[in-house]
Amino acid sequence: MTYQPPLSDIRYTLRAIGRLEELADLPGCAHATPDVVDAVLEEAGKLAAQVLAPLNRPADVEGSRLENGVVRTPRGFPEAYRAFADGGWMGLVCGEDHGGQGLPTVVGNAVAELWHAANMSFGLCPMLTQSAIELLERHGTAEQQAVYLPRLTEGRWTGTMCLTEPQAGSDVGAVRTRAARDADGNWRVTGQKIYITYGEHDLAENIVHLVLARTPDAPAGTRGLSLFLVPKFLPDAEGRPGARNDVRCVSLEHKLGIRSSPTCVMSFGDHDGAIGWLVGDEQAGMKGMFTMMNNARIGVGVEGLAIAERAYQQALAYARERVQGKGPDGPVRIVAYPDVQRMLLTMKAQIEAMRALVLFASLSHDQAQRTGDAQARGRADLLTPVVKAWCTDLGVEIASLGVQVHGGMGFIEETGAAQHYRDARIAPIYEGTNGIQAMDLAVRKLSIEDGCLPWDLIDAFREDVAHVTEAGEEALAEGLDAGLDSLETATRWLQKEQEGDPLARAAGASPYLRLFGYVTGAMLLSRAALAGRSFDPAQAEAKLRTARFFTAQLLPPAAALLPAITGGSAILAEAALGPD
Repeated sequence: MTYQPPLSDIRYTLRAIGRLEELADLPGCAHATPDVVDAVLEEAGKLAAQVLAPLNRPADVEGSRLENGVVRTPRGFPEAYRAFADGGWMGLVCGEDHGGQGLPTVVGNAVAELWHAANMSFGLCPMLTQSAIELLERHGTAEQQAVYLPRLTEGRWTGTMCLTEPQAGSDVGAVRTRAARDADGNWRVTGQKIYITYGEHDLAENIVHLVLARTPDAPAGTRGLSLFLVPKFLPDAEGRPGARNDVRCVSLEHKLGIRSSPTCVMSFGDHDGAIGWLVGDEQAGMKGMFTMMNNARIGVGVEGLAIAERAYQQALAYARERVQGKGPDGPVRIVAYPDVQRMLLTMKAQIEAMRALVLFASLSHDQAQRTGDAQARGRADLLTPVVKAWCTDLGVEIASLGVQVHGGMGFIEETGAAQHYRDARIAPIYEGTNGIQAMDLAVRKLSIEDGCLPWDLIDAFREDVAHVTEAGEEALAEGLDAGLDSLETATRWLQKEQEGDPLARAAGASPYLRLFGYVTGAMLLSRAALAGRSFDPAQAEAKLRTARFFTAQLLPPAAALLPAITGGSAILAEAALGPD
């Protein structure tokens, strides 16, 4: 099944939610005019549909392989990567000082959806490289930036995040990888990292690893971690790849999904120690790593949106073709059955809400970065875990619905529906599990800034409800109000529990994030519907129908999560599974 980039809805949502007409007014974004953004989307859509998407299924079957210490990616990947890099796509949102195009993040994430929907395994490489670029832009020395940023931005080199170890997954403080000075004053890194996406491959001439390690006499836990830049090949005097560093891929993981993306076990310092350079201050490694992780968390949320879009397109096409049963006028295609319509509408409405959330959060990030606006920074911080967790949870659910629409054929690999389900399943796990994202939202984000972060957003949503009422959509406004009431009650309860039982906050965190996502999705769909009346009345009316369906069918079950949020930890403790 071919992939059709959903450019019409992306453009509409960029205008209605991403404030496309105002992006050029942001500092450093004068070139981000609507015609430029439209041209970027058009060309990105061509590359996604014509080059990346056709490789998705055959690459999944072939996979990447390790041969004599070298990872060979599937046929077509090296050529596709050259087309990607030559087109300047790696530097789309990177700084112009180092060869990038400097476009806003909201545009970059709109484009990233196309890469991940076309070929999620391929899209992981640029996603992590762009995260590495942001890390070095914010925390690297002038010398590091001069050597590494132009080459990363051009796509000649790629980047990785080396955090996880066998005993240190979510518990980052358990990292054992070491870094020590040698006689020449160089840092030598020794240790093993696992789950390193594109840790070794044949797409670029060099690979830049960002490695968390513990220096001598550093305190235990995350406070003692430092961040090191460890390239596969050491740059020579001209910045070209020189001598091979003491870092190698030991093995590749055999995975449920994203099979064509090489997930590596990396060994640093088997001989004399891998030479690395400190990024930022010693024992302040988590500061830099969080920059990279927060970038990647939004990127993973985009993956959830993208794989859901791909699964929906395939399910819709299949439902329109598959004949099952007979009606008064002859054979009936399954798209005519109410239950199939319900599944397809659920997929469509959730996808449009996810897209609105991704672009809304991305715009907040741009406003914070470009203008220093404190409210925008708070909103971006608040929404990051929601984007990551809500969009990836829905990505799995929507891909599962895609299999269901196919019926028995969805369970058969040849249709491709199963691959979307397999690929989607990793997204709620990596870059911080969704349970961790929920804890970040319900515990940390509700307590910082004197607890005002969620209320600024809720107040803005109350104004949106007033606009919906003024537009004559009383039923829609009533549903939105009910959802907001549940969110307000849950938020007040959790903030009160900040002073009480921390286990109660933890017990309510995941259902709270789900409620937060659904309420925000419903509000943004409604906002987009009203905003579009001024520039695209026909599409605005279609968006309004989607908002009605979402608010009437999907929001009430989310609002019903309130008892689970406020139920406290006692019910979980009572039913808790013991060590046996």
